[in-house]
Amino acid sequence: MAKIYSNASHKPYNLKPKDETISFLLNYSKALSVMNYNKMKFEALLN
Repeated sequence: MAKIYSNASHKPYNLKPKDETISFLLNYSKALSVMNYNKMKFEALLN
């Protein structure tokens, strides 16, 4: 197992997301609300 992870043949990823994917993620992040209350976090999706 150690031999597999020690290889230095890492290839850089060339990721090109679609415009729809970027739009979805931006809209989701705008609608997400995180509230802190007594050391707890509550997440709410505001539609």
